[in-house]
Amino acid sequence: MLVSAELSEREIAILAFEHAWHTHGGLKEQAIRTEFDLSAARYYQLLAQIIDSPLALVHDPMLVKRLLRVRDARSATRSARLLSQND
Repeated sequence: MLVSAELSEREIAILAFEHAWHTHGGLKEQAIRTEFDLSAARYYQLLAQIIDSPLALVHDPMLVKRLLRVRDARSATRSARLLSQND
């Protein structure tokens, strides 16, 4: 499998959007649809793949680290909730 040595234009656009989505006004899901013609679910799948890339970390380390922290915190919350339901 050939791995690109740089982020694609779309990946860069997604990171830029994530960095400043609040300036778009309105609901984030609506802005995602307008900007990328993607469902919110697909956008978040792509974003998850992008932030796992070392290239994304090089491109915007502060943003990527913040997004990884948010994802990890949400995952921990989900896990704790599931564990408490099974008790």
